[in-house]
Amino acid sequence: MKTNNVNNISFTNAGNIGLGLKAASKIISVQEGGAGLSNIRFIQDSTTGLLPKAVFARSRADLAENSFLELSESILVYYFPALLGEGIFRKIYSKKLPKELKHNISKPAVELLKSNNTAAVKKLLPVKAALALSAFAIPLVEFTLNYFKNLMTLKVFKQADFENIANLNKGKLENKEQSEKVEKSAKKHIKLAGMIYGGCLALSALLLKRGENSKFLQNLSGAILAPGTKFFKNNKKKADFFNKYLSLDFADNNGKLALSRGQLASCVLVGGAGYFGASKDRGKQNFLETLFRYPLVGFYIICGNELLEKGFRKLLYKNGKCRELINENLEVPELKDLRKIAESKGGNIDAMYKKLLKQKVLIAGLPLLFGIGVMGFFIAGSSNLFTKFRYNRENKIKEQSKNKSLSQA
Repeated sequence: MKTNNVNNISFTNAGNIGLGLKAASKIISVQEGGAGLSNIRFIQDSTTGLLPKAVFARSRADLAENSFLELSESILVYYFPALLGEGIFRKIYSKKLPKELKHNISKPAVELLKSNNTAAVKKLLPVKAALALSAFAIPLVEFTLNYFKNLMTLKVFKQADFENIANLNKGKLENKEQSEKVEKSAKKHIKLAGMIYGGCLALSALLLKRGENSKFLQNLSGAILAPGTKFFKNNKKKADFFNKYLSLDFADNNGKLALSRGQLASCVLVGGAGYFGASKDRGKQNFLETLFRYPLVGFYIICGNELLEKGFRKLLYKNGKCRELINENLEVPELKDLRKIAESKGGNIDAMYKKLLKQKVLIAGLPLLFGIGVMGFFIAGSSNLFTKFRYNRENKIKEQSKNKSLSQA
């Protein structure tokens, strides 16, 4: 019996499943690993963000900007929360905790608040809230990236006017006043983000020092970590939604702090303010292009991909497809469990395993391809086209208005 191992997933007769199925299975194994949300979102963002924008780049400056933004954002958002939380602040902030409580730092606050051990919860909540606030550096840096991008383009390419960066008007000269405005605004907002983070660190220090014995700080910690539980105790649906998407708490990755969906949402929302502010500084067309693209991409990053996956599973189940994997709750087993399922079915285990593997790749792969094709190439290409269309239409209207005024004169 031949066995090949891909990312700790064991494939029986793996040589017979084909390279395409092997590659797709490896991607799924990355998605379902301990840091699955970070890993798969990094892959998705790189394929749906950087690649299409590189293909549709309108100038060297445009290509440099998009490359800088997409790569720095992906690394920052998907890997720095765990790096800061687990690698730095957890060690510092948990020093004074009793030994038996230190391992519970990674346990989500939503679960801790269900515990009857109120003394332990009172000790843990302020520490976890301090960790969350310290990691708020991530969305704040995300906010500044667009301003750093503006400064980079200004210094390297000597351009601050989006119409030149997007190659909309090849004969237009740069305006010195606008360049100064872009530079001044960028430096002001970067400084503002630094001041806000200073406030976060100061509040973290207060939580660590007085949080255990302060009712106000306990309530504040609950609002930071589990806003749904705090404000919607009698509405489970709302509580679950707010806890999932608006909590700044970390996710639990086998006892280690990892990126949560709430942290991801905070990066999209806070980062969005930077996108819109920095684009407004460089002209109307930049702002309108951001207004067209960012809400769609932001929604997809926060929850659109998840909704798409659930919808696709529901469609498959309703039509009697992939019933060996999808149950009535639309749940799908992980890749590592497919071997056991194949063995439980009896008959030709290898053939059944290959069938289950194909179904798993279909269930996970089609939404990913949709993201690459539609949210990546379609959005990038159409936003560029709409920008050019708006610019040409406005110029045409201005020219007609000018000619009309001249004829009337």
